Order: sequence, then C-alpha cells, then structure tokens
Amino acid sequence: MSNRCLSFTASRDSCYRFSFSGAGLRSTTADLGDGTVVHCWAPKAHKPKKPTLILIHGLGANAMWQWNDVVSPLALKFNVYVPDLIFFGDSYTTRSDRTEAFQASCVMRAVEAIGAAKPMRVVGLSYGGFVAYSMAAQFPAAVDRVVLGCAGVCLEEEDMAAGMFSVKSVDEAIDVLLPQTPDKLRELVKLSFYKPVRNVPSCFLADFIDVMCTENLQERKELIYALHKDRKLSDLPKISQPTLIIWGEHDRIFPLELGHRLKRYLEHNAEIVVLKNAGHAINMEKTKEFYRHIKSFVSSSAPSATKPARNINGDICKVDDEGGGK
Repeated sequence: MSNRCLSFTASRDSCYRFSFSGAGLRSTTADLGDGTVVHCWAPKAHKPKKPTLILIHGLGANAMWQWNDVVSPLALKFNVYVPDLIFFGDSYTTRSDRTEAFQASCVMRAVEAIGAAKPMRVVGLSYGGFVAYSMAAQFPAAVDRVVLGCAGVCLEEEDMAAGMFSVKSVDEAIDVLLPQTPDKLRELVKLSFYKPVRNVPSCFLADFIDVMCTENLQERKELIYALHKDRKLSDLPKISQPTLIIWGEHDRIFPLELGHRLKRYLEHNAEIVVLKNAGHAINMEKTKEFYRHIKSFVSSSAPSATKPARNINGDICKVDDEGGGK
C-alpha cells in the first residue's frame, strides 16, 4: 500500500472534490434500503427552471475523474447529478445482481431520492452508456433524451470470437480494463487514446492503480462478465427517446462499427457524431467538442429530427447499409 499522503492520485482526487464543490455540487448518499448505497454529487440547491442532467461514468475511475472537465459549465445550465456507479467511489451493494439494468435502477432510485426532477436527460460514457441506455429503456416516462459516448451497447457475445476487438477473450479484456500492473495500465492507455501519453513513470501508474483500481476488484470483474455473457442484439430493447451517439474515430475499446450498428438499430431516433483523431477517451482527448455536442443536444427540448451523421468538423459522415463512415 502506498503512502496516501504522498499520493499524486489521492491529491488529484481531492482537487476534483474541490472542483465539484466549486461547481455548486454537494457530496451526498442515498440508502436504497436493500443493502445498496449510492453516492452522488448533486446540486446544493435545485433550481426549478433548470432541466435535470445525469452524468454516468465508465469503468476507468470514479465519477469525478471522468466528468471534472465538463461539470462546471454544465452546472451553469442544468441541475447536474453525477452518481458513482455500484462498486465505484462510495457506492456499494450487498446484492448479487451485476447487470447494467440493476445499475440503472439504482441510479434512478438514488437521484429521485436526492431530489432530481423529471424529465431527465442522461449522458453515459462507455460502461456508463450501457447504464444510461438501460435507464432510458426501463424508465421511458422519466428520461427524455440520451447521449451515449463510445458505449458498445449493440455488441454481441459472438463479436469477440469474430475478431472485432483487440483482445481475444473476456478474461483478457478484464486484465486490460481493470489493470493491476503498470504495464497493463500502459496497455489500457494505449488502447484508449488516439495519441497516448508516453513514458509515464511506473511509480505514478502504480499509485493510480493502488488508489483507483484495487477496491472491489472481484465485483468489477463480475460487472464485465455480466455485460458480455449471452449478449445478443435481438435481446436489446429499442429506446424511443432522441439519442445522440458520440464516438471516437479510432476507438480501440469499442470499435466505431458498434456506433454505426447502434445508429442503424435505433433508426430515426438517433444521430451519430464521429470525433476525428480521437480514441475511446473522447472526454479527455476532445473535451471541448464533447462538451459542445452534449450541451447542444441536451439543451434542446424539441424532438430530434432525422439527421445525417457528421464528424466533428460538420462534414457529412454517411452511414450506409454496411455501417461505414465517409
């Protein structure tokens, strides 16, 4: 165990707490009464005239690390709620359910208990996109718009064997997505970024792993197994809410084909934006563009019209029957 007093990661975590507080958010928890407790950043004062926005993080870290760069400007326009998913941050459960449907139910129950008003706009990154999608499917009357960032909700179990991913098995994916050594964290960074930072000292990587990647490790592994096992597109419910799909052009965690597959599946209810020169970590590599598209889409109260897909420069990004972009 590293000395947390000298931990760069723990210090950064403290800075993020200060940043979230400065954005007008408070740290709170909701005890759901069934052995489940959800931690959430919520408005210090809910403003009735502002719409509700839920930001859901992925597997990489807790909510603060993935949303810090956009939470302050979004909090100026929305009542922003940023939950930690179960087994991240201070959220946990004694129940055995590991599905994204359970995560979605927990998020909905928690934000309602904390005071979130309906309708809600929901944004999910990567694994958080699976949860956001499930929220929209389970609670169609409560969720009126959805943003999915690099979230491979359309993946099928057979895609792994078909060679879609850079890994050959779920166990291999887990070793990368939940890194326990500096070399595995370097591999994750390489897969997540179009232009990854290189030559990071192993001591910094080990510190990040110690603070962010060791707690609830077995439970997080079970989340990934549950996400992949017996997954078929035919079992995925079609959501009816206007949906914005945002994807990195060079995503190597969830390849862009999954974004086009989801656009085809949702048909006229969805539009797709492809961020050029970006990988999976679009919130970090293309922060300004990511924020701009989120703000524009969730600020709209009108039904989303059928639009062609486009890349970040506004050029037409044609989605043909084969799912290719041009």
